[in-house]
Amino acid sequence: KLLSLLVVHFWAPWAPQCAQMNDVMAELAKEHQQVSFVKLEAEAVPEVSEKYEISSVPTFLFFKNSQKIDRLDGAHAPELTKKVQRHASSGSFSPSGSEHPKEDLSLRLKKLTHAAPCMLFMKGTPQEPRCGFSKQMVEILNKHNIQFSSFDIFSDEEVRQGLKTYSSWPTYPQLYVSGELIGGLDIIKELEASKELDTICPKAPKLEERLKVLTNKASVMLFMKGNKQEAKCGFSRQILEILNSTGIEYETFDILEDEEVRQGLKAYSNWPTYPQLYVKGELVGGLDIVKVRSGITGSLKE
Repeated sequence: KLLSLLVVHFWAPWAPQCAQMNDVMAELAKEHQQVSFVKLEAEAVPEVSEKYEISSVPTFLFFKNSQKIDRLDGAHAPELTKKVQRHASSGSFSPSGSEHPKEDLSLRLKKLTHAAPCMLFMKGTPQEPRCGFSKQMVEILNKHNIQFSSFDIFSDEEVRQGLKTYSSWPTYPQLYVSGELIGGLDIIKELEASKELDTICPKAPKLEERLKVLTNKASVMLFMKGNKQEAKCGFSRQILEILNSTGIEYETFDILEDEEVRQGLKAYSNWPTYPQLYVKGELVGGLDIVKVRSGITGSLKE
């Protein structure tokens, strides 16, 4: 069976190198009409960016048969061209009866089920469940303030089918704790009714407590889009330049990696935009305030 190649470009409108690579992709699309090219604005899809560990733009991911097969970080037109040519022309058929893919899948499923203390394999995401059973499962877990990570089985057909055999459980959603299958929706409902659910699954810290810990993680904390090495918006880049010029020590938190923190911090500090700078747990302000505040080096070091 032929497998079509999908190339996904994670880009940002403020990065000129992304526009250049979009032009390269357009030319490649003309040459390789059997290849699908897709653009995703990294900041607009934080959940996807986090899932695939997109830490800078441009980044290109290559997929075949819903599986990621390669990656390219940075604006390297010749390398992108080589990878597209190689993947479009080679490995065009499904693997035959080799035992290695099965071994690899089993290892991958073990890693996925152990990816977090509590893992939910569902249709869709907690924010957008794509079936009623998955929606009910998320509602129960949230109602009990249970901390969990999720995997969208629609994003990977191999995982979707393989997990049924791996755990001898034919339907979704499936909930795992410490890598062990707890069960599907009916089992979780029974555990809820018997009051056992709260003892089995790990509790999430309350958001306000978590934000207090995060804002006090270092004497100077910057909540931004991206990190020290790679800012993902112009405002974050500017505030990094200011802080670096002062020579003070600070730590950063990438809000694109945690939607709960991203939204919660706005209400917690009554400040609607990013970046946000904190000193000893207290909000200093955003870029404009940092720019105009006199003696910022002294005030931050105090």
